[in-house]
Amino acid sequence: MRMTLHVQTVLRALLGQGIDGGRRAGVLSDGLYGLELSRVTELPNGTLFPILERLRQAGWVERYWEADGVAEAEGRPRRRFYRITTKGAEPARHALAEATASNSGDRAAGKVRPGFAGGSF
Repeated sequence: MRMTLHVQTVLRALLGQGIDGGRRAGVLSDGLYGLELSRVTELPNGTLFPILERLRQAGWVERYWEADGVAEAEGRPRRRFYRITTKGAEPARHALAEATASNSGDRAAGKVRPGFAGGSF
């Protein structure tokens, strides 16, 4: 999995990073639905959903529809949720830690180029 800044952003959201403690447990167990993920990550759908599909194909993320009764009770269509899998949680955390360390090393070495994703030459 290529750890672009956008992939890192999606993984952090699905791992509940940056989400308050009470809500974080819900994110890990229930996941986030598409529009919610779009709001949290601030990524457009054309960027977000291809990333989610690649993560799903890699086995790191699963998707599921919410129960009909929940949506009907709220008078809206069902939502499709995405959550990190047991198989994907540890590799995702490791990849994020590695990417963070790599980015820190690039900054220390003076390789950062503002305005470019990843910041390296």
